Amino acid sequence: MKIGFIGCGNMAKAMIGGVLGKQVVSPEDIMGSTSHQDSLNQVMGEFGIQGTLDNGEVAKFADILVLAVKPYLYESVIKSIASAVTENKIVISIAPGKTLEWLEEQFGKPVKLVRTMPNTPALVGEGMTGVCYNSYLSESELADTCRIFEGFGKYELVEEKMMDAVVSVSGSSPAYVFLFIEAMADAAVADGMPRAKAYKFAAQAVLGSAKMVLETGKHPGELKDMVCSPGGTTIEAVRVLEACGMRSAVIEAMKACTEKAKNA
Repeated sequence: MKIGFIGCGNMAKAMIGGVLGKQVVSPEDIMGSTSHQDSLNQVMGEFGIQGTLDNGEVAKFADILVLAVKPYLYESVIKSIASAVTENKIVISIAPGKTLEWLEEQFGKPVKLVRTMPNTPALVGEGMTGVCYNSYLSESELADTCRIFEGFGKYELVEEKMMDAVVSVSGSSPAYVFLFIEAMADAAVADGMPRAKAYKFAAQAVLGSAKMVLETGKHPGELKDMVCSPGGTTIEAVRVLEACGMRSAVIEAMKACTEKAKNA
């Protein structure tokens, strides 16, 4: 299996590092392209992969081709590689808002397409990726493709109509979590804790809490209740968060994110 990456930014590098770390393929089985020689040299030096400034060369090389460029570049990039994408190749999209139907229209022919939405925790091997695909893929081809996502975290197969929600609950949500960690750390600093320690306490609390949800299988509300002793400090903090509309703010932010994804 040969994997090609058109675009070698942070997400592509997370994916490359993951598949190499899990030994899904070897470095010689990966080729990437960028628009600048300096960034290409950096990626080639870091991972030992093949590189080129020619997107068409990557498309010809790859069995699985990842379009890891900004959404606004998709139309022009697809036009430049369409002739090299034959019926036996698989194309992975990581762009929000670009449907399977739209992607096939850009290629102008039937293409094996996998639409995904990874997130930046992939950079530390803890990514979460939503995956949907069209009818041209076989089960074995889908399994080979999903090995890539297992290289840098977890994935879930979803119906395409859910992909915009995946953007808000997973693709964009690390930003909400970082904002929450920053706010908690600011409060700890205001109470006299050194900032470096405040970030560590806040981040580890978020990490541990997330693992409890994933590993215990308990409802988040039940886990919250386990921390809230009657008349205690935690329930007082929860009371203030509820009074300030924390849940509503998160819901409204995510709905705005989903709507933006639909029109991306």
